[in-house]
Amino acid sequence: MDSSRNGSVLKTFKSRLSGSKCMPLAVTHVVSTVILVDIYRDYILKDRKLFSLHTIFIAGIFGLLPDTDMIFGMVADIFRFKLPLLLQHGGITHTPLFALVFLIPGLILWNFSKKKYAVYCFVGVFGMMWHLFLDWLLGGGAYEGIMWLYPFSMHQWKLHLLLNLGVHNIPMALDAIILLLWLWHEEEKHKISDFI
Repeated sequence: MDSSRNGSVLKTFKSRLSGSKCMPLAVTHVVSTVILVDIYRDYILKDRKLFSLHTIFIAGIFGLLPDTDMIFGMVADIFRFKLPLLLQHGGITHTPLFALVFLIPGLILWNFSKKKYAVYCFVGVFGMMWHLFLDWLLGGGAYEGIMWLYPFSMHQWKLHLLLNLGVHNIPMALDAIILLLWLWHEEEKHKISDFI
C-alpha cells in the first residue's frame, strides 16, 4: 500500500475518532460493565462458581461488542466502498435486537442445564444493553440516537448529555474516574495489592 493511501486511511480513521469525542470511550464501556456485573456477583448473587472472573471478563468484552461496527467502517474506508446505513456506526449493532440475539441461546442453554454457558449469554446481553444505555444517555452510536424499537421502528432516541454540555474532554475524564473507582473498590474488597 503506498504512503498516500496510508495517509488517506489514517486521515479517515482520525476523522472518525474526532467525530466521536462526545461518546463514552472503550474503557467506560468495558470497565463499567465489568463493575456492574462484579457488584451483582459480590453483593447480590454471591455465587462465585456461576459468576466466575471469566464470566466478568466476558461481560466486559460484550460491553464493547456493539462498537465492532467501527471496524466495518474502517474496512469500508480502506477498500473504498459505502456501507449500508444499518452497518455503519450506530446501526444494527446498536439496537436491542443485536443484543437479544444472545438471549435465545442463553435460555436454551439454561433449559438444558448448561448454566455456565447460559450465564455467558446473559451477561453478554447485559453488557450490550448497558453499552446502548450509555450511548443513549451520554452520546454515541448514531448521532441521532439509539433505535430502541428496531426492526419495528427506525426512530432514534437520545439524551446525549455530553454533547449537550459541550465539554469534549469528559469522556477521557470519565474513563479515568471509572477506572480509579474500580481499582479502589477492588483494593478494598479483594485486596488486589496482595497479588502484586
